Amino acid sequence: MMLSTKGRYAVMAILDIATQDMQKPTSLAEIAARQNIALNYLEQIFAKLRKAGLVNAIKGPGGGYIISVELNQLTIAAIIDAVEENIEMTRCKINSYPGCMPDHAKCKTHDLWHGLSEHIRSYFTAISVADIL
Repeated sequence: MMLSTKGRYAVMAILDIATQDMQKPTSLAEIAARQNIALNYLEQIFAKLRKAGLVNAIKGPGGGYIISVELNQLTIAAIIDAVEENIEMTRCKINSYPGCMPDHAKCKTHDLWHGLSEHIRSYFTAISVADIL
């Protein structure tokens, strides 16, 4: 499994906002320029972040986005989950059957990959945006 650009860019964009004046909205164009991320891709990501309640959109001149969660409460896992990033190492959830294999059995390495998924989730859950800053 490799974390896709969607998850990485969501984290980068949230951290970008967190390093700015938190009282003033940050535009996606500013984030896109600073982080070298396509604006239309950021729009898709921020629609999901807003739906998850992690950011608020401010309309009008000087508008943009502000983080709506305390930085010490906003975990990397929450950001990744908000953009529906899959951090599962097993195929079970991807294939929509209870086991990894087409016959619904678990593959021989299932527990190995599941354990790694739990470590990744634990790692991302333990780190807040405030920790990174």
